Amino acid sequence: MSDIDDIIEAARRWADVPLALATVIEAAGSAPRQRGGHMLIAADGRFAGSISGGCVEYDVFALAEQVIADGETRVRHYGSPDQSVWLPGLPCGGQIGVMVQPVDQRGFAPDLFEAIAAGRRAGRSVTLSTDLATGHTTEGERIGHFIINYFPSARLLIVGAVQIAQTLSAIARDIGFAVTVNDPRARFLSAERFPHVALSDVWPDEAVAAFAPTPADAVVTLSHDIKIDDPALAAALEHPTGYLGALGSRANHARRIDRLAALGLSPEDLARIDGPAGVAIGGLGPQEIALSIAAGMIGRLRGAR
Repeated sequence: MSDIDDIIEAARRWADVPLALATVIEAAGSAPRQRGGHMLIAADGRFAGSISGGCVEYDVFALAEQVIADGETRVRHYGSPDQSVWLPGLPCGGQIGVMVQPVDQRGFAPDLFEAIAAGRRAGRSVTLSTDLATGHTTEGERIGHFIINYFPSARLLIVGAVQIAQTLSAIARDIGFAVTVNDPRARFLSAERFPHVALSDVWPDEAVAAFAPTPADAVVTLSHDIKIDDPALAAALEHPTGYLGALGSRANHARRIDRLAALGLSPEDLARIDGPAGVAIGGLGPQEIALSIAAGMIGRLRGAR
């Protein structure tokens, strides 16, 4: 679950409690959070998300109490290079500006959380604009306002419902990916082994065609069966897939490249495959291998962005 998904879920659960929303509106230097980072604060002390990773949260909690009490939006800056300034600092050396606004019709209306959620489910971006003078947020882009674009969830298609896939699917969900696990072998594919993800038992090339990966999406093949992995890779190369990873040793990957080249795929296409998939962290066992693949996937997708 990504930060914004976590915030949305918290807003739903705490709908009967007064709330304030803190947002990073400026970030410079080694700032711990970038513009658009959120933290939701409830009047009873609960909170979700973060603004600085812990450096200034307690000051923001105090601001939120004032905002909830009087309904007035407040803005505060942290990380001043002047060490005499008596405000919480940022050990990283960065600077951030934080806006805290009420979650109501004067500030950030509760239905805006649902608008973001609906956009993410539908695969479309949602743009919100905030008048920093009043703290009032509306949907759409407005000149002179603070603007945030909320993008659709990135997606991951895992081909091969093996043990590595169990950990990789969990990691991917935790960092905000919508995950689909595909395997035509019914015994491997079960909701018990893969809770909270979409399951597909069609042949891999059909799964990839239905998935239709974009530059924001990833496809990873893990089955160790060339009858399953190779068709998925060939199909994924027909799309602008953002990250394409394949499990296997260097020797296995060399043989895989030869097989795919024999199908007519170009060297440029084949170079898009990360094989062996993942970052070289010396991982042992399925869980650590899954971690390395997740790291390689994020590295490629963020680099492309």
